[in-house]
Amino acid sequence: MKQLHGSTGLASPEWRISPELVPYREALAEQQARNEAIHDGRAKELIWSLEHPPVYTAGTSADADEVLDPRFEIVETGRGGRHTYHGPGQRVTYVLLDLARRGRDVRRFVHALEDWVIATLGDFGVEAWAVPDRIGIWTRDVDGREAKIGAIGVRVRRWVTMHGFSVNLSPDLSHFTGIVPCGISEYGVTSMDRLGVELAPGEWDGALQKRLANFLDSVTEPE
Repeated sequence: MKQLHGSTGLASPEWRISPELVPYREALAEQQARNEAIHDGRAKELIWSLEHPPVYTAGTSADADEVLDPRFEIVETGRGGRHTYHGPGQRVTYVLLDLARRGRDVRRFVHALEDWVIATLGDFGVEAWAVPDRIGIWTRDVDGREAKIGAIGVRVRRWVTMHGFSVNLSPDLSHFTGIVPCGISEYGVTSMDRLGVELAPGEWDGALQKRLANFLDSVTEPE
């Protein structure tokens, strides 16, 4: 557990790292409780890095027809978006910030998340980008085609954010074939490992932490 500080004048969030796999429902319940505590002023904001056992999650726009092979549990999440997969080798970062204090701009928050992930991927030599009409973070796969390397899904409850983003470090990519990831069937899914970048979870977390201050500055409305 680390306390990190940006340059916005606001106290920076607690950064929590879970070394063991955390069941998805357990993490969701923890987020819901922390959301309330942050809103009520009883807890600091939170950034939480972890991985889950294999699970499919459904956002508020999820279509049941996009579940092709329900080999894993499907959990309703309350976040935006459609179906996605979480599992070992995929690093998930949950971001719980108080936008009532940082500026009530959800669009700015989402763009800042995208920029944070893209810049951090660039630190490892992976060029990535966001596409306005396609949810997620995209890169060029080994075959030269565009493929998704990261997913973004958020929920804002009483101006406190929940959920966040995930990046594929070295997951079993065959697990994504049980769904249409984020409702987008035209493009594949890739990972850092598939692109030839071997990366331990701690290295990824550390790179994100180095860019935390820039992210918080981007999220927070200037005084």
